Amino acid sequence: MNQISVSGKNWILNKFNNEDINFYKDNFFLDEITSKLLSIRNIEKTTISNFLNPSIKNSLPNPNSLKDMDKATKRTIDAIINNEKIGIFGDYDVDGATSTALLGNYLKSINQIYEIYIPDRKLEGYGPNIAGFKKLIESNSKLIFTVDCGTLSFEPIEFAQTKNVDVIILDHHQSEVSLPKAHSVVNPNRYDDKSNLNYLCAVGVSFMFLVSLNKKLREINWFKKENINEPNLMDFLDLVSLGTVCDVVPLIGLNRAMVKQRLKVLKNKKNLGLKTLFEMCKINTQPTPYHLGFVIGPRINAGGRVGKCSHGANLLLNLSSKESFKLANELNEYNNERKELEQKILNAALSLINHQSNDPVIILFGKNWHEGVIGIVASRIKDKFNKPTIIISVNENTGKASARSILGFDIGSAIIAAVQEKLILKGGGHKMAAGFSIEMSKIDQFKDFIFKRFLNLNKTSHSKAIYLDAEISPSALNLDFFEKINILSPFGAGNPEPRFLLKDLKVLNSKIVGEKHVKSVLLGKDGSAIKTISFNSHSNEIGQFLLNNNKDFFSIVGKLSLNEWNGRRNVEFIIDDISVTKNQQKKMVPSSIG
Repeated sequence: MNQISVSGKNWILNKFNNEDINFYKDNFFLDEITSKLLSIRNIEKTTISNFLNPSIKNSLPNPNSLKDMDKATKRTIDAIINNEKIGIFGDYDVDGATSTALLGNYLKSINQIYEIYIPDRKLEGYGPNIAGFKKLIESNSKLIFTVDCGTLSFEPIEFAQTKNVDVIILDHHQSEVSLPKAHSVVNPNRYDDKSNLNYLCAVGVSFMFLVSLNKKLREINWFKKENINEPNLMDFLDLVSLGTVCDVVPLIGLNRAMVKQRLKVLKNKKNLGLKTLFEMCKINTQPTPYHLGFVIGPRINAGGRVGKCSHGANLLLNLSSKESFKLANELNEYNNERKELEQKILNAALSLINHQSNDPVIILFGKNWHEGVIGIVASRIKDKFNKPTIIISVNENTGKASARSILGFDIGSAIIAAVQEKLILKGGGHKMAAGFSIEMSKIDQFKDFIFKRFLNLNKTSHSKAIYLDAEISPSALNLDFFEKINILSPFGAGNPEPRFLLKDLKVLNSKIVGEKHVKSVLLGKDGSAIKTISFNSHSNEIGQFLLNNNKDFFSIVGKLSLNEWNGRRNVEFIIDDISVTKNQQKKMVPSSIG
């Protein structure tokens, strides 16, 4: 294209196969654009029906395909029959909170006594610790679950063993070759698991465990003997959907079915905590992955980021209306506090980045940066520069770090390898995110290790790119076109939201909304006017172009969005980037991003 991106990105059209398009049109009566998008996503022809109409029944694998699932189920049955108190040790992020609440709500529904423990991010760090286990054991827990954590927690689990308390791990983080001496380690990412369910997050693994447990309780007639109604596991899928979307795992297979089915009924808001948050955030329409990932999720996360780590899980544990409102309101306030902390550290990190912009992996550190937000900052910088990013908060001689990666570079494996090389004190994660602790005296060795590991994967090109699915005209932005595209939802990791190109537009008017977003009305050469928004752009190249240019024609790329307000529905366009022709580039201020 004879175009220059104002943010320095390359625009690349995705490839498709015309034979595939004709096959989809002829056999599934799909239109041209939907068929094209399916071809671009390389959806296998034999799975098209289930992809378009995913059902949990058709997607649900045998839970016992997961290593140790049968052991975990039998031990839990014993605990239930013997009325043993069960402890749940969860992580403080959304996946951990939803996993904790999923188990807690199930146990509550069958009249079992349980207690949760969520560690303090700053004081205790990630994962199980002896003090937390000790508290659960002293409160008479005879069986402890660790959810979204535990795979690398050798010492705490050995401690539990000395107290004759069994530990069951429900996790998805990558493992070392050796595993903790837990009673059961149910983790599709453990080195010897053959289930092919490694796309599940912890709440997905926890759901699979409940499928196995519920089935076993039914088979032994426990529900009838105890005169207890068998729980309907479908009622808990709102929690599974929330954790799955927020942990950014691929929306394929069972994940896709669970999210797709639950989004249809999520507006019923059976979970009191979720209902309260939806109302507080004024989400009155059919919830979408956007609402879960960018509106609800950050609020569940906020408590863990600023010091109230158990708030998220407690909100989702179906407390009273009064208590739910109190927790939701506090989480909303914590989320505002989190935004301020995030912006402060992001600005500080960006001020350090100039002399490191050519590094294959961006590694930045600062003194006492708030550990609760460095993961978000790493994600922001990763998105901006399209490079794996590690942000380290330094306290005296030790640093605590959060890492975020790009497709193709498994940061979780890299961190585990660094632990084995004794370059870092402890750490772990999965393909796209990780955390660790490091002695700052080893930071240079660690950098060399990470750089070499990255470059050995032949990641020699760091140019930023936006991949486009199709060019459309402004007049195509209507409800009918949106519904055709929406057949392929839910969108997320593994099924990216379609991006479209619109050419030859001019600005009619633009304004800043919500302090940092830019809302515009653009006019096409065909006379069509379209409403657009560009998020978090008021001070970057995209926002400044929209606010200050009302003469030149330009092109935009981005995604469709359905705006529903007061019973009215209209399609808007979310702008991801803008480009102008080369002769217009001379009139523009040069981009500050390479």
